Amino acid sequence: MITPGRQRRKRLIGVILFTVVLFAMLFWGTNYLLRSFTHESTDDAFLEGHIISISPKVAGQVSAVYVTHNQLVKTGDPLFDIDPRDLQAVLDQKKAALASAQANQALVAATFELMRTRVETAEATRRQAEADQAAAAAASERAQADFARAEGLRQQNILSQQDYDAAKAAAVATAANLKSTQEKTLTEESHVKEARQQLEAARSAFDQAKAQIGSSTADLKAAELNLSYTKVFAPETGRIARKNVEPGSYVQTGQQLLALVPDNLWVVANFKETQLAKIQPKDPVEVEIDSVPGRVFRAHVDSVQPGSGARFSLLPPENAVGNFVKVVQRVPVKITFDEPLNTPHILGPGMSVSPSVRISDVRLSPVIIGILAALLAIAGGFLAWLLLSRKNSSVEPPQ
Repeated sequence: MITPGRQRRKRLIGVILFTVVLFAMLFWGTNYLLRSFTHESTDDAFLEGHIISISPKVAGQVSAVYVTHNQLVKTGDPLFDIDPRDLQAVLDQKKAALASAQANQALVAATFELMRTRVETAEATRRQAEADQAAAAAASERAQADFARAEGLRQQNILSQQDYDAAKAAAVATAANLKSTQEKTLTEESHVKEARQQLEAARSAFDQAKAQIGSSTADLKAAELNLSYTKVFAPETGRIARKNVEPGSYVQTGQQLLALVPDNLWVVANFKETQLAKIQPKDPVEVEIDSVPGRVFRAHVDSVQPGSGARFSLLPPENAVGNFVKVVQRVPVKITFDEPLNTPHILGPGMSVSPSVRISDVRLSPVIIGILAALLAIAGGFLAWLLLSRKNSSVEPPQ
């Protein structure tokens, strides 16, 4: 038979357990309700980051590979080498071509200087011929004047025949000399023109040789650059992914051989369009990463994509049809972390996360929530005690 004292103890234990459970439910429920009003969250979110595709800039056979799958590399670390012998041979050819062009330019420059000297000599000779022509013209003019006077005097029998003949001979000789100097001047003028033409030809050859030097220099720089491309280095710090290269493989220009994943990660959260009404850039965010349980990372909203994710997909939906059904769209929201992700786990693009964006500044301290939940739980426990006491008193048999 159960005594009244034992029955009261059982009733007290039951009320205490009920009070504790009620407190836990009230505390958790209040937090959940408050959070639902002050936060927007989604589980359709993933880590995202820059994925750098490593491709060779020159074709050739891979001679060495210095990295392996998932290896951490730093900026400037060697990744792989391409056999440089073919490109080294091309570089040697370009060096020889440049040396030949330089030698040709020197020869053309010497020819150009020679032609310029010839032009100067021809012009000097022409000027001398012009001076001789002027002197011959003056002498001829004087001789002609003397002959004219002698002819007049001869007609008057004042001048002897011998003097007349001498004046006539002098006039004829000076006229012949003038004609000779005129022809010589014309000849020297033609020599000047010929020398100038040769100088222009030499100048054109010099310009062509100079252009060849520039072309050969550009070819040499391109060959040097291509040779430098045979050694491929990490452009940024990160981890190796999608390694698809081995020593001995022949690779083509632009062929994707490696993927480099830097440590700079962010979150792309696909919120429903109905959740975006209060989400603004710089709103604080709490991010839970599935692969790092028990930790909450601080972040903030960076930006919201101007359009739904479906609209920017490979095959956008066509809504101009008769069987349209309205579906709530999801819009990608970029969330960036406030501090580096220092975790013992390797994180990378595509990993699942759960972000929660704070959209309201309304806050209640957990202590206050706990006190309110405790008061309500105690009141509920007391009410349960009264109800159980009344029930037990009504079923007790009379004494």
